[in-house]
Amino acid sequence: MDTYDKAALNVAHMPPAEFRPNDTSLVSTLKTLLFFTILMIMLPIGLYFSSKVYVFEGVYGMSNKDSYFYAAIVAVIAVHVVLAMFVYVAWNEGSRQWRDGKQD
Repeated sequence: MDTYDKAALNVAHMPPAEFRPNDTSLVSTLKTLLFFTILMIMLPIGLYFSSKVYVFEGVYGMSNKDSYFYAAIVAVIAVHVVLAMFVYVAWNEGSRQWRDGKQD
């Protein structure tokens, strides 16, 4: 009798099948978000310092103040590129899920 009660309690706490979230879609979305979060942090910072030291001060021989300015421009452009890539990927992922869900 105890096993029957435990099984009934386990079934009672599970949501119906139509209300369960799609786990693969959630994991895919979280992976995409994590990837672009890391890219948003690492790419602009890396481009800032590398372009400042190697490109603007090393190759072009600019002063310290000028290289800060131009390296900041490179970092801002990198942020905008990453944001545009995220919007593009999110848009395509959403439209793909919409098309998959629309097929009846």
